[in-house]
Amino acid sequence: MGLASLDRVTSQRLRTAAPLGRVSTSALAANLQDAPAQAVGDLRRDAWGHGLLTVARALRAAGVERVRADGPDVAVVEEIGLTATADEPTLAMPRVLGLPGAGGEPVLSLVAPILSTKRLLAGEGVSYGFIHRAPADTRVALVPGGYAQGVVRALGSRAHVDVDGRRCPIVGRVAMDVCVVDIGDAPDAQPGDEVVYFGAGAVRDELAEWMAVTGLTGGELASRIGLGVEREVVA
Repeated sequence: MGLASLDRVTSQRLRTAAPLGRVSTSALAANLQDAPAQAVGDLRRDAWGHGLLTVARALRAAGVERVRADGPDVAVVEEIGLTATADEPTLAMPRVLGLPGAGGEPVLSLVAPILSTKRLLAGEGVSYGFIHRAPADTRVALVPGGYAQGVVRALGSRAHVDVDGRRCPIVGRVAMDVCVVDIGDAPDAQPGDEVVYFGAGAVRDELAEWMAVTGLTGGELASRIGLGVEREVVA
């Protein structure tokens, strides 16, 4: 699956099968159970990429009254019933959002559908430059999600996704809008099936691996991803 294969995936298909960020309100509520009312929350950068309105409402429901917010968002949070303040945040937002190492349930997960699958023979390369060549015959999937959506280039051949409950490696270079996943002998993996990058299933804590690979914090990665994809709010 080299350059030609990537080129055969039309821009229209990528637009209609883009990665999706899922934001769990139940995880937010669970993580906020013991939040002190006097704490100052942090809603900057669209609530760290998790969605300003969703996180603001969860904070308000948990009894938090004051937040930091970006200037254009002040009127929005005040309409919800929160007080915008210039004070430094005191609420542990990594725990509220369930980021790695902070405790709590992951609030954000990143998912995408398989676009296509194909056999890859031993020695054949994938993605730009063929920096990965299959050590044995296998099967690979083309999945939406590239550096334009926050799936950092450094993750190529160094991170995993969940395919039907199994951790499968991203192989080769991460492209602008897609990456290639070695799905091995997963016979049921077909175009349209959902792949999870992190936050649920077998890759619930995979964002910690992203942090180790990139040197970025969980907040930096989540913000970049949440601001780069469409989001869906779920229970």
